[in-house]
Formats: sequence, structure tokens, C-alpha cells
Amino acid sequence: MAKRMSIGDRVFEVIVTAIVLFLGFVCLYPLIYVFSCSISNPTAFMQGKVKLFPVGFSFESYMMVLRAQAIWTYYYNTVWYTVVGTICNILATILLAYPLSKRYFVLRGPITVLIIITMFFGGGLIPTFIMINNLGLYGSRWVMVLLGLVSTYNTIIARTFFMSLPEELFESARIEGASEFKVLWKIVAPLSKPILAVLTLYYGVGHWNTYLSALIYLPSSDLHPIQVLLRRVVLQNSRDILESADIDPDAQIASNQVKYAAIFFTMVPIMCLYPFLQKYFVKGVMIGALKG
Repeated sequence: MAKRMSIGDRVFEVIVTAIVLFLGFVCLYPLIYVFSCSISNPTAFMQGKVKLFPVGFSFESYMMVLRAQAIWTYYYNTVWYTVVGTICNILATILLAYPLSKRYFVLRGPITVLIIITMFFGGGLIPTFIMINNLGLYGSRWVMVLLGLVSTYNTIIARTFFMSLPEELFESARIEGASEFKVLWKIVAPLSKPILAVLTLYYGVGHWNTYLSALIYLPSSDLHPIQVLLRRVVLQNSRDILESADIDPDAQIASNQVKYAAIFFTMVPIMCLYPFLQKYFVKGVMIGALKG
């Protein structure tokens, strides 16, 4: 039989539940409000009647966004940076973290120290810009992938996860004649779904939301990600989208609702990624952060 909860336990549970619900509402309110503003009736929106839920329905703001030709170019760039960048990030992180998880690796200590130092010290923006320019990456879309290829934090999490795997599996494979790369591909990779899900989410969200690197290292607007366009929409009253969509920039609905539609339109893809990774996310974070 389940142990009966005391009055103090019940009070504590109620307080914790109330705090969690409040924090959840605080996190969800901006998202719900932006979506409600983007689909509400233009007149109701202009009159300030939208507080949380939509007042009337109108998808004209989304039609304006979808008719804009520039947004699809920016969207393609963002998808390219996210997919290619995340794949390269995960491969580089695993190839670095796996050797560092092995105690017999001679350079394990010095390399780990060098990696940790980067968490506290950096070269700064100007030296980084000079390095990117000398490498010939300035103005190339590959700068968005190679700059920050490996995250120190994610490497430490992956290294700790690999250290938690039973060493007996690796020893058995080596006795059978398997090389380190075969062990990594055939044994470690199938057992690493939780940490791979964590790395995919961390790197994917980072690439999807980046815009500062594009403003600094990509002078051509044809290579900019969607977040740069979103920044212009918010700061320039949606005129970038409206002009490419052949819509009157002075229209009230355009100047007030298109920016909300554009914001929500850019958030949906990355939001849809989490449900597929949630199964492994908590497990990967807990194992990678606590064991070792």
C-alpha cells in the first residue's frame, strides 16, 4: 500500500505544482500571444483586443509571408546551415570526445586541459575575424559550419557519457580483432542514441537561431539565414517582406501583424524537432552530466 502523505508533504506538493504551472505559463505566454496576434482579425488586433487567445481569424498575414520570395532563400540557407552544420558538429564532437574518454589515451590529460581553457579564455572578435579572412572563409557559407565546429560543453557531456559505457564491451570487440573505428561505429554509436539526441538538439537550435556570425562574416544577403531577415522585419517594420511580396507597405495589417506571423513561422520547424528527441533527451542529459 502506498504510504499516506502527511499534511506537510501535501502542502509542499501543492506549492511546487503551483510554481511549475506559473513558470510554464510564463514560458508559454509569449508564444501563444505571438500566434494569437498573427491569426487574429486585423481590426481586433489594431484595437488591442488580443490579450492571450485569438479574436476572430485571419490568415492574411501568413499569406503575405508565404508570398515573399526572399523568405524562401533565407529559409533554404537556414535549413542548410542547420542540417550540414549539425552533422559536422556531431561527427567532430564524437571523434574528439571518444578518445578523451579512454584512460589509455596518452594525450588525454593535456588535450582535456586545452579544451577546458577555451571555456574561460577566447581570442576575441577581431582576431577571429582576421583568422577567418586569412583562411579564405569570409563570404563563404562554410564559415557558418566551421566556426564553432566543436562545443567544449557538449564535448564534456559526450565524453562523460562514453565513460559510463561498460568497458567490457570494448574489450570483447578488441579481442575479436575490431579496430577503434569499428568499435566506435558498431558498438558505441548504437548505444549513444540519448547523447546523440542531446547533441542534435543543442547544435540544431544553435544553428537555427544564429544571426550574429552571418552579419559579421557574410556580406552577401543571399547567404543570410532566416534570423537575419526576422531581425530586419522587427526593426524595419516588415518592409523587407512586404516589398518582395508586392504588397503596400503602408497597409496597417502588414506593418503590425506580418512581423508576428514571420516570428512564429521561423519558430515552428525547430519546435517540431523536440518531440522526436524528447524520448532520449532527459536520459542523455542526466547520464552525460552526472556519471563518470
